[in-house]
Amino acid sequence: MEMIESPNDSHARRTANYKPNIWNYDHLQSLTSIYHEDKYRREAETLKEEVRGILGAFDEEDPLYKLELIDEMDRLALSSYFVEEICESLASLKSSNPSAGNEDLYSTALYFRILRQHGHHVSPDAIHRLMDKEEKLVMSARSDGKAMLEVFEASHLGLEDECLIDRAKAFATKHLRLSNFNDDLDKIAKCPLHWSVNWYNARKHIQGKNKSTLHRLAGLSFNIIQVQHQNELKEVLRWWRNLGISEVLTFTRDRVVESFLWAVGVAYEPQYGSLRKWLTKAISLVLIIDDVYDIYGSNHELHQFTTAVERWDPTEIQQLPEAIKSCFYDTINNMDHEIQKEKGCDSVLPHLKKVWTGFCKALFVEAKWYHSGHSPSLSEYLDNGWTSSSGPLLSLHILIGISHDITQAIHVFNSSKEIIRHSSLIIRLCNDQGTSKAELERGDAHSSILCRMREANVTEAAARGHIKSLVTDSWKKINGLFISAPRSQQPMIRYVVNTARVASFIYQNGDGFGVQDRETRDQVLSCLIEPLPLA
Repeated sequence: MEMIESPNDSHARRTANYKPNIWNYDHLQSLTSIYHEDKYRREAETLKEEVRGILGAFDEEDPLYKLELIDEMDRLALSSYFVEEICESLASLKSSNPSAGNEDLYSTALYFRILRQHGHHVSPDAIHRLMDKEEKLVMSARSDGKAMLEVFEASHLGLEDECLIDRAKAFATKHLRLSNFNDDLDKIAKCPLHWSVNWYNARKHIQGKNKSTLHRLAGLSFNIIQVQHQNELKEVLRWWRNLGISEVLTFTRDRVVESFLWAVGVAYEPQYGSLRKWLTKAISLVLIIDDVYDIYGSNHELHQFTTAVERWDPTEIQQLPEAIKSCFYDTINNMDHEIQKEKGCDSVLPHLKKVWTGFCKALFVEAKWYHSGHSPSLSEYLDNGWTSSSGPLLSLHILIGISHDITQAIHVFNSSKEIIRHSSLIIRLCNDQGTSKAELERGDAHSSILCRMREANVTEAAARGHIKSLVTDSWKKINGLFISAPRSQQPMIRYVVNTARVASFIYQNGDGFGVQDRETRDQVLSCLIEPLPLA
C-alpha cells in the first residue's frame, strides 16, 4: 500500500489506490438525442391515453389479466403515469379477493406479490393452502416453472413472523432445481424483483418484446426521460468540475457519474430533477468524506473536522483546508438556498446539519476503532454502521426533494426511523459484502464480515452467509413497516427504500463505486448514454 507523507505532520497518509475516473466529461457534455423533439412527447401522450383505456376496460371476471398488466407496467417503469388508475384497480381486486378459492398457484402468488408490493396487507393463506396440497404440487411442479418462479418472487414480500413464507421460498427453490430452472433461479436469487431497481431493469424488459401499445410507450418514455437525465448530468458535471476537488483531493474517488446513477435509481421520474441534483451532490460529498475518515485523515484532523461540522461555526470552518470548505460547507449552504427558493420554505439547514453531523460522528467512531485497535462486536458495529452508511442522511435529502411540503417531509423522516434504519442497514451490509475484500487487503477499518468472523470464529464464507441472512431479515422488517405505514406516506417512504435497492445493485458483484468498469459502467451506458433503439 502506498504511503503519502504529509509535509505538515508526521501522520502517514494511506491511499486506497482507487482506479481513476473512466468517463470523459467533455464527451458527456456533448451528448445529444433526437428524443428531445416534441413529436415524440406528443406520441407518448397519445399512447398514455390508449393505455389508460386498456387499464380501465378489463374484464371483472379476469383479474389475472389486470394483475399481469399492472406487473408489466411496474417492470416497464410506467406505473408513475397511472398511479390513480392502478390504486383503484388494486383496491377493487383486494375487495373481490380473487385468490379465495383459487386453485392456480401462479395467479395466487402473483396476487399476493403485486398487492403487497403496492402497500396492501394481504394474507399468504391462499399460498399456504395450495402448498398444503403438496402431493399435487409435486406432480405439477416439473411442468410449471412459471408458477414456482412467481412463488419464489412472492416469498420476498414476506414479513418477519411469516415462517410459512420462508417455507414457500424453500419449496419453490427445491422444485425449480428439480425442473432445471437453475439459471433463472440463480439470476433472481441474486436480486429478486422486490430488491431490484425498476429503472435499471426497464431497458432489458422493453427490448425484444412485442410491438404493443404498452411497449411502444415504454420505449418512448425511456428515451424521453433519458434526455432529461442527460441534461441534469451535464449540470452536475459543471458543478463538479468547477469545484476542482479531484485535482486537489487526489486520494478520494472521482465518482460523480456513478453518484448521479444512484440518484436516478432512487427517483427516475421527470418531476424529480432537483432531487437528483441535490442527491448526486450529497452522495459525491459522502464519498469524499468517507475517504477522508477511512483512509486519509489523522485522528487529530478527524476530530477537528467532526467538531467543525457539529458546531457549524464559521471561525472553525475557516481553519479547515480550502478544498473541504468549498466542497462541503459551500455546497450544503447553496443547497439550502436552492431548497428555500424552489419549495418556498424556511431554511432546512438545521435539519441538514443534524444528519451530516450524525454521519461524520459515526465515521469518527469507526476511525477511532481503527486507530486504537478496538475490535467491535457485530452488534456494536451495526449500531453505529447504519448511520455511517449515510442512509439517514440520504433519506432526509430524498424526502425533502420529493415533497412539496417541507413540514410533511420532516414529519415523515421523524416518524419513519425504523424503516430508515433497516434501509440503511441494508446499505451498510451490501457495502460490506462488496468492499470488504479490498478493505481487508489494505488494512482499513472493520466491516460486518470481519466482525462476524472474529466474534463467531467462523470462515469468511460462513460470515458472508450470516450477513446475507441479516439483509433478508431487514427486508422482512421493511415489508411490515411499509405495509403498516399510513397510505398517504407510503409513496414517499418507497423512495427511501429505493436506497436499499440501489445499494443491492451497486455492491452485488463487488465495489461498484471503487471499480467503475464492470456492471456499473454498463448501467451508466444503458441508462444515461445510449438511447433505446426504436423502430
